Amino acid sequence: MDIRYSANQKDVKRWTTSELRDEFLITGLYKSDEVRAVYSHVDRMVTLGIMPVNESVSIDKGVDIWKNFGTAFFLERREAGFFNLGGAGVITVDGTRYPLGFKDCLYITRGAKDVMFASADKSAPARFYGVSAPAHCSYETKLLTLADAAKKPLGAAETANKRVINQFIHPDVLKTCQLSMGLTILEPGSVWNTMPAHTHERRMEVYTYFDIPEGNVVFHMMGEGGETRHIVVQNFDAVISPSWSIHSGCGTASYSFIWAMGGENQAFDDMDVIAATDLR
Repeated sequence: MDIRYSANQKDVKRWTTSELRDEFLITGLYKSDEVRAVYSHVDRMVTLGIMPVNESVSIDKGVDIWKNFGTAFFLERREAGFFNLGGAGVITVDGTRYPLGFKDCLYITRGAKDVMFASADKSAPARFYGVSAPAHCSYETKLLTLADAAKKPLGAAETANKRVINQFIHPDVLKTCQLSMGLTILEPGSVWNTMPAHTHERRMEVYTYFDIPEGNVVFHMMGEGGETRHIVVQNFDAVISPSWSIHSGCGTASYSFIWAMGGENQAFDDMDVIAATDLR
């Protein structure tokens, strides 16, 4: 498990491209039959990638890495959400099977002990993308499809940011301790997301970008509003976004991304907006 420690905005102003990428960019999440994890000390969020090919994979595979949490198993004091970004697959939680198709999501409550991941077809393996946050109580493990998500259409073709925010793990859909997750899908011809730019003093985010056509990239904008930086991301890359950082993107083609939030407030409009003309 890769461990990332918190970075403050004063230091980040002086960082090189390589330093920015080393601290905030997550790559290589999907390796056959492995659990890949990045543990960020920003709100102690964990980003995971699991791609079962030849076998079912336990969330506790490579159990030594969970000793960083001081617990007997991964979800003893955590909750998690997983999206399937690949072929058909199944997540089994304490004996209950949850089939996940492309863009389906499973919320797994705190205390789930035996969590297994499998693909329906090894030639088209599932890609399970997950984010986990500390949790103080347990709710209900629940499977959510795109049809179950709360829909928030935003933007317009004229401003190249027409998109739909699909809220899956969200207070309007189900109860969680602090974790929120959703899927934003840009319309063809739109390339901008999350404008106007904003920060969340009370929570952080992790983005993962996918559905990026071959040969294209997304420029992920980050940093303080008056001191912006960018990271170029490719298909299936993820980015850690601290509370002090803006988090928007512009692609060389349309794309989709999953956002995950953890922190003190789950309200959709809990944000500190920065006018586009104030960005630097």
